[in-house]
Amino acid sequence: MICCRSADRQFLNRQYHMAIDPETARERLAAIKRELETLSALSEEDRAAVALDQQAVGRLSRMDAMQQQAMAQAAERARARDLQRIDAALKRIEDGEYGYCSECGEAIAEKRLAIDPMVSLCIACAGR
Repeated sequence: MICCRSADRQFLNRQYHMAIDPETARERLAAIKRELETLSALSEEDRAAVALDQQAVGRLSRMDAMQQQAMAQAAERARARDLQRIDAALKRIEDGEYGYCSECGEAIAEKRLAIDPMVSLCIACAGR
């Protein structure tokens, strides 16, 4: 059995790995980013402060509005995280690092990238 150093294995892995096409990935990431920005704009009103005037809104309606506001704010935080992941993935494309694990340098499975083009870790490193 031939044993390779880690650097040699990474070189061979990068040389023979058929990574997802960077331009296709860039287009998918841009489309997801546009969709997230649109959803963020549409939900802006839902995230606004709830009026505390009891004459305008009943107690249960106000509690319901506060719950909807909290859910909208949580969704916005998740969208913001995804936008950061998209920007990081676009930077990896520019740097020629897209499709490779940011921890170990191994190739990320194409099916994993197809499901989540923002992913930066291989299965092994993501499981740690």
